[in-house]
Amino acid sequence: MQTERPRVFTEILYHEAAQEYLRSLPLEHFMEATPQAHQREITLASLSLVHAQRPEVQYFNELLVQYPVKGRKKPKQVVPDNMVVIHPEPIRAEGSFDLPLQPAQPFWMLEYVSRSSKRKDYDDNMQRYEHELRVPYYLLFQPDVQELTLYRHNDTRYVSVKPNEAGRFALQELELEAALLDGWVRFWFRGELLPLPADLLRQVGEFRQLWQDERRRADDEKRRADDEKHRADDEKHRADDEKHRADDAEQRAAAAEQELARLRALLEKQS
Repeated sequence: MQTERPRVFTEILYHEAAQEYLRSLPLEHFMEATPQAHQREITLASLSLVHAQRPEVQYFNELLVQYPVKGRKKPKQVVPDNMVVIHPEPIRAEGSFDLPLQPAQPFWMLEYVSRSSKRKDYDDNMQRYEHELRVPYYLLFQPDVQELTLYRHNDTRYVSVKPNEAGRFALQELELEAALLDGWVRFWFRGELLPLPADLLRQVGEFRQLWQDERRRADDEKRRADDEKHRADDEKHRADDEKHRADDAEQRAAAAEQELARLRALLEKQS
């Protein structure tokens, strides 16, 4: 009971803090710039494919993160555009990700900054990730100027990750790479570019067409084989009929020869 009471108290405290945060949000918070929204769609679609291969890689979308800070009664709060947490069991975080109540810490924060958006203080967010939460990786993308930076925490501060030979920024722990492609941050998993839903639909359409073409070719081959079999059966029937007629003719000829021999024998007796 002594161990449960502090947890229950923490749950109540963090829930109330999350509700207070929600009520305090200004209208600008809900006015997301189109580039940010599009990039989040790309990221979510890509991370869902990674999660399918590695279920421990779990991702979240604009989820409130709450964490304790010494000297403060209420938790501190920050909302990354996307967040990745590595944990072998499913993480339950409804409404907020409360660090004291979670089995794992954030592993990667991703944010997309647009000059036309005033939804977040990204400089302040980065300071929190770097000095308070000490998140191992932080990705910052500025679509307006096409600038992408991946930071890695070196136990003291963030340092920018240099691109590899392929020109991509690698997160080796996730077998993942990130780089700009056609104006957006795209992701490579185990060296392969992760497709977007439109790419998958196109591939499905191509495979469906290929399957239909193969099915038609198989049906045509079966029809030709059936036709050949029918022709072979017809030829066999004709050959059998010819053989029967030849056998009948041979039998009639033999019977006629026997009858002729009998008649000759009769004539010889009479003479």
